[in-house]
Amino acid sequence: MRTTTIGDVKILLPDLEPDDLDTTTNLADGLTEALVEGAAWHGSHLEDVTFRSSQITGVDLSESTWEAGSLYGCEITRTDFSGATLTGITIERCAIIGSRFTGTRLTDVRLKDVLFDGCRFDYATLHRVTAAGSVAFTNCTFTNGAWSSCRLPRIALQSCDLAGLELDSCHLDGADLRGSRLRDLKTPLDNLRGLTLGEDQLPDLTRLALAALDLTVRNN
Repeated sequence: MRTTTIGDVKILLPDLEPDDLDTTTNLADGLTEALVEGAAWHGSHLEDVTFRSSQITGVDLSESTWEAGSLYGCEITRTDFSGATLTGITIERCAIIGSRFTGTRLTDVRLKDVLFDGCRFDYATLHRVTAAGSVAFTNCTFTNGAWSSCRLPRIALQSCDLAGLELDSCHLDGADLRGSRLRDLKTPLDNLRGLTLGEDQLPDLTRLALAALDLTVRNN
């Protein structure tokens, strides 16, 4: 069993052997124990499709639409989801590395034992995204994105850039944001309840509080 620990979050990861996978670029009705490299699936429409126990590298899924279905036990690297719409899918026991979600729309997505490492979520929107288990984002960019009505308690957001990210009615209680950039984060203070932060983040938190409360600080 392969695991990794980010802060206090322990994540169960896929344990794949490439030699045991079947090479393919055929999406067909989904993927099971597949090895996919460099496939061009731009604009694909997927409905109730499952990717299971597969290794996916350098694939173009930009502008695609994926409704229902799931990603389970997959390792996804340098894959482009830019402009895609993901609705009602479950992502479980997956490692997603160096992939692009620029402008992607994720709605009613359920996450469990998922690691996002070095991914770009700039201008992405997350709506009603839920963490049903361990989830971590490391070295990810969320600039100018928007999260609304998300339930992501106890996730890890470490060494991420949150500049310009808008939070609305989100539950992040117990989330670990140590090492992440909070400057220019756009959020009511209620969305920050119960977070774990580092001492070096206190100046950014102070600026957020001053802006949220419309306070003016003067020197005598």
